[in-house]
Amino acid sequence: MGFKEGNFPPVDPATFMDKPFLERLRDMSTHWVDYGFGTPKMVHTVYIMKLLFLYLAAGTAVATLTSGLSWFDIGSWWNQPIVYQKLIIWTMMLEMLGLAGSWGPLAGHFKPMTGGVLYWLRPGTIRLPPWPGKVPLTSGDTRTVFDVFIYVAAVANLLVAAVLPGVHTTGIDSAIADNAGLVRPTVLYSFLVLMVILGLRDKVPFIAARSEQYLPAIFFFTFLPFVDMILALKLLIVMVWIGAGVSKFGRHFSLVVPPMLSNTPWIPSKKIKRAHYRNFPEDLRPSHLGGGVAHVAGTMVEIVTPLILLFSTNKTLTILAVILMVGFHLFIASTFPLAVPLEWNLLFAYASVFLFLGFPAWDGYGLGAMSSPWITAGIVAALAFFPILGNLRPDLVSFLPSMRQYAGNWASATWAFAPGAEAKIDQFIKRPSPDTRNQLMTMYPEDVSDVVLHQLLGWRSMHSQGRALFSLMIRHLGDDINTYSLREAEFMCNSIVAFNFGDGHLHDAKLIAAIQRRCNFAPGEFLVTWIESQPIHKGTQEYQVIDAALGVIERGTFKVADAVAEQPWLPNGPIPFDVQWTLDVRADRAATDPQVVSEPKMRTRVSGSEQEVSK
Repeated sequence: MGFKEGNFPPVDPATFMDKPFLERLRDMSTHWVDYGFGTPKMVHTVYIMKLLFLYLAAGTAVATLTSGLSWFDIGSWWNQPIVYQKLIIWTMMLEMLGLAGSWGPLAGHFKPMTGGVLYWLRPGTIRLPPWPGKVPLTSGDTRTVFDVFIYVAAVANLLVAAVLPGVHTTGIDSAIADNAGLVRPTVLYSFLVLMVILGLRDKVPFIAARSEQYLPAIFFFTFLPFVDMILALKLLIVMVWIGAGVSKFGRHFSLVVPPMLSNTPWIPSKKIKRAHYRNFPEDLRPSHLGGGVAHVAGTMVEIVTPLILLFSTNKTLTILAVILMVGFHLFIASTFPLAVPLEWNLLFAYASVFLFLGFPAWDGYGLGAMSSPWITAGIVAALAFFPILGNLRPDLVSFLPSMRQYAGNWASATWAFAPGAEAKIDQFIKRPSPDTRNQLMTMYPEDVSDVVLHQLLGWRSMHSQGRALFSLMIRHLGDDINTYSLREAEFMCNSIVAFNFGDGHLHDAKLIAAIQRRCNFAPGEFLVTWIESQPIHKGTQEYQVIDAALGVIERGTFKVADAVAEQPWLPNGPIPFDVQWTLDVRADRAATDPQVVSEPKMRTRVSGSEQEVSK
């Protein structure tokens, strides 16, 4: 990859879309093995500059200078609790503004590179309440002035907490002789209330703030005495690590690591990248090396090392475990995964040092130092609740509170538009930026933009969900899959609600219904294949097929083993599905003539036969 020029797939953009869809998919997946997204290194440099200046420099400057500490004297503040508190607050604020995770070209924000704040400050944009029919005063899917006010107040509350000097408490003063105090708890009460209101009105900015991890930390800052707070923060980070490790059990994660390494900008060797696949270019399933790297360097590290950190009283062993976790998070950041959680990984690298070397178990900060075993039990139970529920019932819990970070077991979707129908998205949905394709077309010709969008589909096809999603598309579109415009739902979601991060719950049937209320697609114009995460105790995943005009038109399951056994381009055809329900009324798809998208006829079943009726 060059600095300004990326590695474009070896296809002719002018004729690329004339190929059958599965042939296009094979071109993209085989190219991904050697080059990943083929991103110019200039893009990675932009991310690094953002990390260095907006996150590390600005974050540490705010945390130290507002707390009476010397910014340049790292040795004086690396283990100051208020610095750790303020870095968490700073990170959460950047996440809420859309300036951290899911930012920039690697998340589908090409021009402008920022989503977040540009959407959530704008009345009239789409909002997604989690329980609109159950929680009073949360119904509707349009952002109001009230929603904007709550969002602004929450962000401002974080900023105030970050810049105010700390306060001293008996707990910290008795534990640390020379300290800069703690963040003022009185400032955080209002923030916790605001976040509850915000989350009930719109789950997108709530999840974007990484509330599943930062809100418990802020709760601990607010209500726990100092030693209990430190121990609760240890339990929190260990739960995040172990939850992520446990989620990597199963068949999905082995398919995640090879494409991730293929997209790593500092690994130039094609030989190393190809070694993680069974037999490039014929067999792109993970090799023994690819699966071994996934489950040794991933699963085992995230489960065993945190337990060592939590219980070890041996200084040497603890230092080695801290070094391993710091290296683990720096490595993940260096691969530039598509959701780009770079700030989160740097924070966790620092947290490993701060919590387990700054306040080690052999220095009075073991779990036995908690003021009451009941508090310990309560915190563990609270932290484990959503990971356990989310792994057993993934339909009830987002994969983020379920702690399934980058495990490959995600709710996912693919969107398909009849020719010409996609234009309705830009025409009728209020937002500060156009969809991904039109953003790309401000920089590239139309045919080149289509190839870039297919690179995302190629990436998806290399994961277990991709084989299922595209199999469903083949079943429902038939040969029309070659003329429909298929899109990666994660990037489309980013362009509509500002954020995604790989969470299919943000673009489920509720978002499709909100889009339909604005765009009024005809039956067949906009089709979605959507799959839920795999429950930890089952070998199947549930799926839905959604027609925007009709709602969910089919439900069923498929075996994960069938999906992971196939190649990305499905040379053996669609994988098998167990169809459990279909809508009684079936719609013919809209005409695929590029010049015309006609109003289709409907068919209804009458006594076992089908009879056409006009709409």
